[in-house]
Amino acid sequence: MTGRRSKKPLWEPGLVPAPGGLLDWRDRRHFDHWQDLPCVLCGASTPMRSHADEPVHKVCAEEWITAHPVEARLGRFVSDQAKATGDDNHA
Repeated sequence: MTGRRSKKPLWEPGLVPAPGGLLDWRDRRHFDHWQDLPCVLCGASTPMRSHADEPVHKVCAEEWITAHPVEARLGRFVSDQAKATGDDNHA
């Protein structure tokens, strides 16, 4: 095992973006207002969290998806669940 936590998502995730695509992380639960932790990918401090509560910068997660397209399909980093609002702005 690579030390990565394999646990159930904290809330219902959406889809994995295509390699080179952007993650839609608008939900405020991606931001920890209390504690910055080292990003699991680059090691720099971040308040951002994945759906599985991994500390990770959004851009690091997007770059990881592009670099690991096959493994990315397993859903380590995913977008938020799509809402039926008709708003297609990207976060």
